[in-house]
Amino acid sequence: QDQLVESGGGLVQAGGSLTLSCAASGRSAVMAWFRQAPGKEREFVANMRWHPGGPRYGGPDYADSVRGRFTISGDNTRITLQMNNLKPEDTAVYYCSASASPLIAPLMYSRGAYDYWGQGTQVTVSS
Repeated sequence: QDQLVESGGGLVQAGGSLTLSCAASGRSAVMAWFRQAPGKEREFVANMRWHPGGPRYGGPDYADSVRGRFTISGDNTRITLQMNNLKPEDTAVYYCSASASPLIAPLMYSRGAYDYWGQGTQVTVSS
């Protein structure tokens, strides 16, 4: 069973930057970031996908709300999310997730498609 450990997050002013990191105990076919704001559903933020054996393919894929401001990077055991020009509406608990099986759209945007989840890390953006 894969374990995901997140780090990063915190409090930042609007326009600032934060970096989140996620380390997995095993290799994954897909690793992603989701977020959940108070009173809202958990939503897709970004993901990366790899063939068995390692080569990345497709994407990275981003939610429209973060494209151009957030950058996902890494390999199939560790990913980071660089978040720039943060806005108050980015405030949420951010979760790292992983799938042992390959995923394609639209399934890869769905939280139900992912097998493993981190504990979540709080990101708060003040106005």
